[in-house]
Amino acid sequence: QVQLVESGGGLVQAGGSLRLSCAASGRTFSSRHMGWFRQAPGKEREFVANISWRGASTYYAESVKGRFTISRDNAKNTVTLQMNSLKPEDTAVYYCAAGINWGFGASMYDYWGQGTQVTVSS
Repeated sequence: QVQLVESGGGLVQAGGSLRLSCAASGRTFSSRHMGWFRQAPGKEREFVANISWRGASTYYAESVKGRFTISRDNAKNTVTLQMNSLKPEDTAVYYCAAGINWGFGASMYDYWGQGTQVTVSS
């Protein structure tokens, strides 16, 4: 099993930056692909970015490409989402997820964190 705990959310002005972290417990972390998703009020959960189990491949939603960067440290069991040039439309609860299969749909991921709130003011 993998347990995930996100941190680093908060309130930031438009144009600012935040760094989200996801700490994982469990021996299988390094063999799982990791993803970040977000869910805004009244909207469905959407894919943000993911990274392959060795960190060799990453993929981003078009809405965050060039602004967000996902990375992982398998020695520390952590995955990070660096978010720059934040916009009010980035406001959402951000979730960390782990899965065996590579993909961009929420159903591809087996384990989820509790989420961390990101609020971007205009």
